Amino acid sequence: MAEHNDTGTKGEQLAAEFLEKKGYTILETNWRFNHLEADIIAKQAKTLVVAEVKTRRSNYFGEPETFVTKQKQKNLIKAANEYVERYKLDVEVRFDIISIILGNNQMKINHIEDAFYATL
Repeated sequence: MAEHNDTGTKGEQLAAEFLEKKGYTILETNWRFNHLEADIIAKQAKTLVVAEVKTRRSNYFGEPETFVTKQKQKNLIKAANEYVERYKLDVEVRFDIISIILGNNQMKINHIEDAFYATL
């Protein structure tokens, strides 16, 4: 597996652990619908949280969260809608970004709640 894939996989594992420590219940990781994917789907109280995880080795080219494009946001919204409809859920949905920098034996996690809204 390519190094960037390893970095992404490690970041997603760290993000799931991070959310669990904050009291979230992880429902799905890498949930797929057609060509769309949600990195983490979790529950916090009565809110369904759809989280996009961006992991980088450094912030040389910018903070990881800045790479969540408008198209990626639209795709996450579509995936979340399918998830809610498929499982007939009656919940509020929130979109978060978990930005992780892994480098030089250090780790920085930035959890951005309500990173964007489903009004795109």
